Amino acid sequence: MMNQIHSILVVDDETSMREFLDVLLSKEGYKVSKAKNGKLAVKMIQKNDYDLILSDIRLGDITGLEVLKEAKKQNHDTIVVMISAYSTTEIAVEAMNEGAYDFVPKPFDNIELKQTIQRALELKTLDQERETTSSELRDSIHFNRIIGRSPGMLAIYKRVEQIGPTKTNVLITGESGTGKELIARAIHENSDRMKNPFVVVNCGGIPDSLIESEFFGHVKGSFTGAVNDKKGLFEAANHGTIFLDEIGELSPILQVKLLRAVQETSFKPVGGTKEINVDVRIISATNKKLEQEVIEGNFREDLFFRLNVIPIKVPPLRDRKGDVELLSKHFAEKYSEKMGKDIVKLSSYAIDFLNKYSFPGNVRELENLIERSVALSSTNIILPESLTISMHKKRRWIEGIRGQRFDLDDVEQGVDLDEVLSTIERAYLKKAMEIAGGNKSKAADYLNLSLRSMRYRLDKTDYSG
Repeated sequence: MMNQIHSILVVDDETSMREFLDVLLSKEGYKVSKAKNGKLAVKMIQKNDYDLILSDIRLGDITGLEVLKEAKKQNHDTIVVMISAYSTTEIAVEAMNEGAYDFVPKPFDNIELKQTIQRALELKTLDQERETTSSELRDSIHFNRIIGRSPGMLAIYKRVEQIGPTKTNVLITGESGTGKELIARAIHENSDRMKNPFVVVNCGGIPDSLIESEFFGHVKGSFTGAVNDKKGLFEAANHGTIFLDEIGELSPILQVKLLRAVQETSFKPVGGTKEINVDVRIISATNKKLEQEVIEGNFREDLFFRLNVIPIKVPPLRDRKGDVELLSKHFAEKYSEKMGKDIVKLSSYAIDFLNKYSFPGNVRELENLIERSVALSSTNIILPESLTISMHKKRRWIEGIRGQRFDLDDVEQGVDLDEVLSTIERAYLKKAMEIAGGNKSKAADYLNLSLRSMRYRLDKTDYSG
């Protein structure tokens, strides 16, 4: 049951459709008003505020697009969802360019329509709450260069603010692509070292034969090719922060040398005899389970404890509910501007499509996907068909009607089997009724059902034709 009763204006010139939507939405707890044409709808919009307007495109007098424009003129925050049996991509794009939240083609699926409305109103409520919340929380949605408002990310922002001013070493763990370097930079930028160097070292990208020299430098003549003295990365990071990415890839020999540098805050360059003292904060990151690496003897326990003074675990994108949409919009704006395009939004169905994907490559994969979609999109709305995703190779699906897919891997997160089966049943009933031209007896024959059973199933699924 909803805490707030939302008001919805239904605009349709067909009496049966108005009455059907009235019953459907009233059952969900909404306060429903109805307008039988566009001009009446405009008058009602001018006199009343509605949380959401559900309008057909063809209304017999003025068009639904004119109703949409008037609604946005009166109150920019009013959500408008357009429906039409004469849907084209051009009409959908035009409606969304004028500010429509979404465009739903007729005949629509009752559950999908209710979900679209619920999602739109939840988004509006969230925006209102965000306006009334503290500036601290609003800022945390875009913390430094990190984007996210999920509980896991908000907890990380708080931790970063707490530890930023300290000199304590930090170990950031998480899957590849979760943004560990961004968090390391945020720690640096929230410290008194922010004006000093932030040096990034990819421990897995430097050959073992060179990594000691890269870390600590070398003196001229210390080995073949050392024609000059060279300052190491630790010295370059003096009074600042050094970020050791993929720390789990360090060889045992380098782990020993790094341990000494961490303990003594000093080191000798390769071939050198003079000790160099540095003031460096060390932030490390890994996608490995270092505790397990310690148990298996692949990583030194004493070095692990030196680096893991403050642990930060970054959640994978699949556990960051709500952040997929936020990040998608950010990346769409970013690459739209970069490519000189005018991508104004992602359709709600595109967001749904993204939310159903597990993103094994995390934020990095999402960014690549949105960049590619912006490049390939022929409209200024990102629609589901603009999203090219490789998940079909990695996930286990049951193919449904008209390309609809049911993901077997969702079972791990819990599914409503009755709802899945109802969705399949509705799809078959709808298809049979279309083929039979609305004749229930013929449709029943196609599905090997009795007419009585057919009527029962149509009533049960709220089939509206």
